[in-house]
Amino acid sequence: MRRRLTGERGLTLLELVIAVAVLAIGTLAALRATDQSRRALAGAPLRLLAQVAAENRAEELRLYGTVAAGGLPASVTLGGQVFAVEVRLAPTAAGLSEARITARAQSGEGALLVAVLPGPGAE
Repeated sequence: MRRRLTGERGLTLLELVIAVAVLAIGTLAALRATDQSRRALAGAPLRLLAQVAAENRAEELRLYGTVAAGGLPASVTLGGQVFAVEVRLAPTAAGLSEARITARAQSGEGALLVAVLPGPGAE
């Protein structure tokens, strides 16, 4: 007394292998994205401090003038981290100065700020 069920059949071994492979690839992609997010977030505090250091240097240049750029310290300490601050000045067509301020931590995280300042004789 065997009954045969027509229309019902289980998964074949090949279908099961393909399903497991697709799930494994999806899991690996999710893990890679998580790892990249973790790495990006790990450097965020240092990048934020570097941005603050660059903004501070822009304010110093606004206060003391662009001629004082050479007399400002080459490094600053914020949050226990030392940041190297570099300023590159270039004149603009309108007689202003463009300051490209780079602040970089010793571990490599950094920030770039471009500020437009009054020209050398505009103080």
